[in-house]
Amino acid sequence: MSRRRKRWVLPVSIVLALLLGLLPLPAGLQPYRPYWLALVVAYWVIEDPDRAGLGVAFGVGLVADLAFGGLLGEQALRLVVMTFILQRFRTQLRFFPMAQQALAIGGLLLNDRVVSAAIHLALGVPQLPWTWWLAPLLGMLLWAPLYLVMDALRFGRRT
Repeated sequence: MSRRRKRWVLPVSIVLALLLGLLPLPAGLQPYRPYWLALVVAYWVIEDPDRAGLGVAFGVGLVADLAFGGLLGEQALRLVVMTFILQRFRTQLRFFPMAQQALAIGGLLLNDRVVSAAIHLALGVPQLPWTWWLAPLLGMLLWAPLYLVMDALRFGRRT
């Protein structure tokens, strides 16, 4: 049985991730916001590398930089670094059980925070509070549900 892929899911999921990143949250919850864009890009790099790679990560990162009003190129660099690591280990990661995949994604999200902190340190931008480092844990917990929903949308299955 051939799996029919829906081409619209990639751009819609990226736009939705951008909108979730722009969604206003109370100040107390802001540091815990998962990096939705990284989670969605990670899914596409793992599951459909022919459509999502370094170029898509860079382009989406630049759009996110413009949308979020941060340092131009920061999110682009962060997403490209994450995508490069994912592409390198994609074949192994695809066959991990979901719990191990979530741990690997959590490590990548933590690495993303390190890259961001290094950029801020190099440019003399103030560092964010320590609670900001807890968001990768939430992203790791959200990986399995996000993965299953994205897979269901991509292949037209009911969740």
